[in-house]
Amino acid sequence: MNEPWMMLIVACTVFLIGLMGVIFRKNLLIVLMSVELMLNAVNLSFVTFSKLHNSLEGHISVLFVMTVAAAESAVGLGLVIALFRTLKTADSDQIQILRD
Repeated sequence: MNEPWMMLIVACTVFLIGLMGVIFRKNLLIVLMSVELMLNAVNLSFVTFSKLHNSLEGHISVLFVMTVAAAESAVGLGLVIALFRTLKTADSDQIQILRD
């Protein structure tokens, strides 16, 4: 899979799988994992375009995106654990604290 268009097809497929997980799943842990999948698809496209143009900016962008993704997953997992401890559920339809 050295062809750039093949890697972009893989990145688009992974991004769409993550998007479907965000849209259709109700469990907050699955939604967080789907967001991480989408970020990894973006990282793959950054690296592909960077390699295509013989540049290092894409690789550097991937390092920043991975840093933000790690912080996002840590904060998101902490929020999900706090919500689960108080409400005894991780289902996004059952959580109505923020709506009131």
